[in-house]
Amino acid sequence: MEPGTPSFDDIAADFAFIDDWDEKYRYLIDLGRRLEPLPAELHDDTHKVRGCASQVWLAVDEADDRLQVRGDSDAAIVKGLVALMISLFSGRTREEVSALDAEEKLRELDLQDHITPQRSNGVASMIKRLKAEGR
Repeated sequence: MEPGTPSFDDIAADFAFIDDWDEKYRYLIDLGRRLEPLPAELHDDTHKVRGCASQVWLAVDEADDRLQVRGDSDAAIVKGLVALMISLFSGRTREEVSALDAEEKLRELDLQDHITPQRSNGVASMIKRLKAEGR
């Protein structure tokens, strides 16, 4: 996991503590700001996620049999959603990624009712891409 990215469980606990959705959006934006910059050479078609309204890039490496996910977006809230994906997928084995029900985990945050359909489609595209990378 990226050094500035908290665990998904910590993010879920913070989300549960925050009542106001404007504050939750600010929290997501802050998560995105904390991401390590993705090197410019990874902002290419190979790493670009199709199906996102904003530009999104995901890079997946493997170290010690665990996936290491890095990412970026040109939109602040979407970059926060990238940070959520990193917190969900990074540090897991391929078997754990295969078994992970990412949509169910994200329902813990109640995002589906508070992000636009385009962003929901983008999240689904990121999940699909990361699941494919984890095979």
